[in-house]
Amino acid sequence: MVNKTTVAHTQTATRNWIAYLCESLVTSGVMPTWEAATYLTENLFGEKPNPRLLCATNAYEVTSQFLQWLYKPIVEAASRDITLPEGATVHVFTDISLTSNSAVLVVYVSDDDRPHQLLMLDATKAWDLVFTDSEDVNRWAETRYRRVKSALTAAIGKPVLSNVLAEAS
Repeated sequence: MVNKTTVAHTQTATRNWIAYLCESLVTSGVMPTWEAATYLTENLFGEKPNPRLLCATNAYEVTSQFLQWLYKPIVEAASRDITLPEGATVHVFTDISLTSNSAVLVVYVSDDDRPHQLLMLDATKAWDLVFTDSEDVNRWAETRYRRVKSALTAAIGKPVLSNVLAEAS
């Protein structure tokens, strides 16, 4: 008699985040397609630390752009999956450190008199955001996407439509 074991599968990324990031750079007018693909390839893969972020001339600006270009599309994707109240917005702020962790803050701002709400604080060494393959990038981005989406759902107090549909089936 053969023993059958149950294999637990971890939830995989639901989208190709590299393509999503690339499309975001192109549609926002930041760079053309070929340049966006090259930029992401050069900055997301390779050896740590990322030497492009540590250049002496404008390391602060390059690091700030890099973090904004990584996090903003992820936050936008999460906020698209939830109907925000009219006038509400979600902002991505960065506090750059060239010697230790930089901070990426995602803040929900409602149109009424409620206080702003911190949805996510991600402390990261930008020059160490280098991945071994696209699956690593997808896992990293999907984790942040889910954190923001969950926090945003709690902040506005409405269920996420996809969760409601999943529970109904």
